[in-house]
Amino acid sequence: MSPRTNDGEPEPTRPASARPVRASGTPVPGAPASGGPLANPGRPAPHPGPGQASEEASPDTKTAADTKTAAEAPSGGPAEAAPRAEAEVQAEAPAGTGAVAHAEGGAEAAAGAEAEAAQADGDAGADAKAGHGAQDHGTGDRDTDDRGTDTGGGGELAVGGDERVAAVRRAGAAGRRWRAAQLSACAAMLAVALTAGAIALGAVRDGQNVPVSTAAAVSPGLLASGDLDSSITALQAHLRSQPRDFGGWATLGLAYVEQARTKGDPSRYPQAEQALKRSLSLRSDNDQALAGRAALAAARHDFANALDLADQALKQNPYNERALCSRIDALVELGRYDDAEEAAKTADERRPGVPVFTRYAYVHELRGDVTTARRVLERALAASTSPGDIAYVAAQLGQLAWNQGDYATALTHYARALAADENYLPALEGRARAQAASGRQAEAVKGLELIVARYPLPGPLVELGELYEARGGEGDAAKAANQYLLVDAWTAIARANGVNADLDTALAAADHGDRATALRAARDDWSRRHTVHTADALAWALHVNGKDAEALPYARQATATGYRNASFLYHRGVIEKATGHPADARTHLAAALKLNPGFSPLGAREARTALKTREASK
Repeated sequence: MSPRTNDGEPEPTRPASARPVRASGTPVPGAPASGGPLANPGRPAPHPGPGQASEEASPDTKTAADTKTAAEAPSGGPAEAAPRAEAEVQAEAPAGTGAVAHAEGGAEAAAGAEAEAAQADGDAGADAKAGHGAQDHGTGDRDTDDRGTDTGGGGELAVGGDERVAAVRRAGAAGRRWRAAQLSACAAMLAVALTAGAIALGAVRDGQNVPVSTAAAVSPGLLASGDLDSSITALQAHLRSQPRDFGGWATLGLAYVEQARTKGDPSRYPQAEQALKRSLSLRSDNDQALAGRAALAAARHDFANALDLADQALKQNPYNERALCSRIDALVELGRYDDAEEAAKTADERRPGVPVFTRYAYVHELRGDVTTARRVLERALAASTSPGDIAYVAAQLGQLAWNQGDYATALTHYARALAADENYLPALEGRARAQAASGRQAEAVKGLELIVARYPLPGPLVELGELYEARGGEGDAAKAANQYLLVDAWTAIARANGVNADLDTALAAADHGDRATALRAARDDWSRRHTVHTADALAWALHVNGKDAEALPYARQATATGYRNASFLYHRGVIEKATGHPADARTHLAAALKLNPGFSPLGAREARTALKTREASK
C-alpha cells in the first residue's frame, strides 16, 4: 500500500534521523532521502516550504522519486499543484490591462471601476463555483522570503506578469497623487479586475452529477518535471475533458497558491479559492482540497485557519504531505514553537522527504541550533534530484549561511540554486544581498533592479531602496523613495486579495513610511500571533514612535529563543540604548555586527555609528 493512500498504514519508511549516511555525509544508495531530524514560512519575506508536486496527482501510484521532485514551496505553496494551475488564467491579461488603465484615472473613476469589477468578480465566482503542492511562502512569512519553489508560470502568464509589474508601478504613481485612500481603492479595483476574467474562464458546466477522480490521467512525472508550461497545457486539456475531477481542481487551486507566492501576484488567491471550492463541491471530504485550503490560508497569513484546515485534512488522510507541512508552517507562524517541533517529528515519521526536512531545519534554526539545521539541509540537498528541489534547498542553505555572515558560502549555495533554475527568485534576491554585503554594490543594485522589474515584492523593493540610499548618488534619494512607494502599492493589492500584510507593512513603514501605520499594523499582527518576527516588528515600530520603554520587552522576546538574526540584535541594542541600558546596548550592537556585518545597508551603518558614539562618550 502506498503511503499516499488514506485507507491504512503507509508502507514502512525510515525517518530522517534513522537514515544511514556515509562518513562523507552523503546518503547510502537506496536509503531514503535526507538524514537527521526534520525544519520560511517563519522568515519574514516574500518567498515562504517545498510543495509536493505529485501527491494529489495519483494517490495510489506515486513513487519515492515522485515525492522528492515536488518539494519546493516554502511557506505553504506546493509545487505539486503548480503544474495544474493554469486552466483558468487566459482571460487575465485583458482584465489586467483594463484595470491598469482605470487605475490612472480620477478618484471617482477608480471607485466606479472598482464597483463594476467587484460585480464582475462576484458573477465569475458564482460561475466558478458551479463549474469549476513552496511554498511555500503559500506560505507564511518566511516566504514568504524563503520557502519558494522554482516553478514559473505557463505561457499564458507571460503577458500577465508584465501587466502585474506595470500595475504595481502605476498603482504607486496613483498613490503619489491621491495618497493612501485612493491608492487602496485603485489596488482593490485592479486586483478584482485581474481575478474576474481568469476565474470565469475556468467555470465549466457539464451537467453531470457524479464527481470523479481521474487525476492519474495527468502524469505525475510531467507535473514534477519542471516544465511547467507543458504541465499547465496538459492540465487544461485534462480538466476540459474531465471537469468533475475533484483531484484536478484541488491541484489547480494549489497551483494558483504557488504562482501567487513565487510571482508575487496576489490576484491568484481568489482564483485558488474558487478552484478549491469547486473541488470540495464535487467531494466534500477530499483531503487534497482541504490541504489546499490550508496552504491558501497560510499564504494569506491566516494561520489559525490554516492550522484548523490542516487538521481537517489529516483526519481524512494522516499521511497527506501538504497538510503535514502546512500544519508545521501554521504552528511556526503562530509562535507555537514547541508544538511545531512535535509536528515536524510526526511529519518526519509519516512522510520523510525534502518538504518536511526543510521545515524541520527551520524549526531548529529558530531555536538557535544552526548546526542541526545546516546538517539536515545539506543531506536534503544531497538527496535532491529535481531542479526544483535543488534550487529550493540550495537557496535555503544560502539563507542560513547569510544569516551567519558567511557570504562566500552563501554565494556558493545561491550559485548552485541558480544553476538548477536561473530564474529562482529567492536565490536571485539572496545573491544580491550577499553581493552587497561583500562590497559588490554595483552588482547587487543591478541584480535587484532586474528582480523588481519582474517581481515588485516588498523584500526586494526595500533592499533596493536601501542600497540607493547607502550609495547616495545623484537621484538616488528619489529612486529609493519610489521603491518604498511601490511597497505601499503591493501591500494594497495584497490586502484586496485577502492577504494579511500587517507584518510586511510594519517592517517597511517603520523605517521608510508612515510610523503610525507601522505601529498599528504591528499591534494588529501581534494580536493574532506571537512569533519572534512579530515581536521584533512590534518592538521596532514602538521605538520609531518614541515608545522605547514599551518596546524593550518585545525586543527581548524576539531574541529569547536563540534565533541568530542580526537585525533583531540591532533593534534590541538601539532600544536598550534609548532606555538607559548602555552596557546591554553595546553587547547587542556588537553581536549584530559580529554575526552578520552586512545585515542591512543602512542598519549596519547605523549600528557602527552607535557603537562609535558609545565608545567616544566613555
